[in-house]
Amino acid sequence: MRQVDVIVIGAGPGGAEIAAAEAARGSRVVLIERDAYAGGTCLNRGCIPTKALCAAAATLRTVAAASAFGITVEGLSADYGTAHRRAVDVVATLRADLAGALTGVERLHGEARLAPGPSVMVADEIITAPKVFIATGSRPAALKVPGAEHIIDSDAFLALDKLPAPAVVIGGGVIGLEFASIMNAYGTAVTVVEYCPEILPGFDAELAKRLRTQMSRGGVVFKTGASVQSVERVADEFRVNFKTSKGDFQAEAAMVLGAVGRRPVVPDGYADVGIELDKRGFIVVDERMQTSAKGFYAVGDVNGRSMLAHSAAAQARRAMGSDVDLDTIPAIVFTTPELAGVGLTADAAAAAGMAVRTVKVPYSACGKAVADGVDAGGLLKLTVDEESGVILGCHVLGTHAADLVAEAAAAIHYRATAADMAQRIVHAHPSLSELLSIAAARV
Repeated sequence: MRQVDVIVIGAGPGGAEIAAAEAARGSRVVLIERDAYAGGTCLNRGCIPTKALCAAAATLRTVAAASAFGITVEGLSADYGTAHRRAVDVVATLRADLAGALTGVERLHGEARLAPGPSVMVADEIITAPKVFIATGSRPAALKVPGAEHIIDSDAFLALDKLPAPAVVIGGGVIGLEFASIMNAYGTAVTVVEYCPEILPGFDAELAKRLRTQMSRGGVVFKTGASVQSVERVADEFRVNFKTSKGDFQAEAAMVLGAVGRRPVVPDGYADVGIELDKRGFIVVDERMQTSAKGFYAVGDVNGRSMLAHSAAAQARRAMGSDVDLDTIPAIVFTTPELAGVGLTADAAAAAGMAVRTVKVPYSACGKAVADGVDAGGLLKLTVDEESGVILGCHVLGTHAADLVAEAAAAIHYRATAADMAQRIVHAHPSLSELLSIAAARV
């Protein structure tokens, strides 16, 4: 047994944040990772490779639409294999950057088991420290239906250098829609089967519907309110059998992708040290990310509070004592067009009994959007408190939606009012950021 200052289990966004910060403070840090590379799901099998492919898909769509600017593109072709290789290279570059950020951190490769102390067992060694941070992330959830062995998950999809066609995506959440958008750009016929009445539960319902409509116009087929009953192999393809309120249906596919959520990866030994799990299997934590066992903390996907990479990093800062705002977390879907939101939706505010006002501004109201020729169906929604005018939420469908809600996140955190946004904050002209000031002026 040996003693160090800090033990971190998992080298994803949350774990790496803690390990690097603690090492910079002069702490003796041991970072334990079972995968071959640091970076966690986000860097290796999630956000980064997916966004590299989303960028390729968006570029392909831009080139295909170049005729509107008098640009003729003859013989347009797209090689998904090249886009995939670029995604692999992007991941490798960022892995090297992360390795540099972890200078001064002792890194161990292996499976960690929790033990009283607090202590951690890895390989044949027992390490103890005053604080153990669990940042072990999550894995793709499996759909439990007959024929589930025919369904591939997001990890397997990102390993593909060719796109089988046609494809069925089970799940209309963020992951499923981003993959559907990528495949659609490369000409793959895609059907999305979603259990809920609308795609993207938890996002602004009106914008989710608008996104579904726009993706449908682009060729993606949606089956909502659909419960998958089974998946069967038929010759060289697969058949997805699902049921809706209108009856039983089938969809044929060369590939069936499951995107039905993620499940926590909880280290062995959690029960031995007294760590409590909730009914979903996630680790229960308090506002400082402390678990029910003294000395053990849990950040990121494994606690289920907000399964986003930037949430994991923010929770890591909170666990280390920072007063970071964990209530104002932007969420983004990198489809074409993008959908992003931060803060309360009008529906959520109404459900909470709050008196709010929501203003909608189409992209066509913004000179930069019109000049760029983007997003005829783009829309920004600003939700403010009826009495005080304080900005409570911003939700956007359209180009650079993620960047627009970033400014809104700052406004929400500092309790800025619509008057502040419209009259006191200067937005460059012409820029898409003017959509915020236009909306605020209409409150």
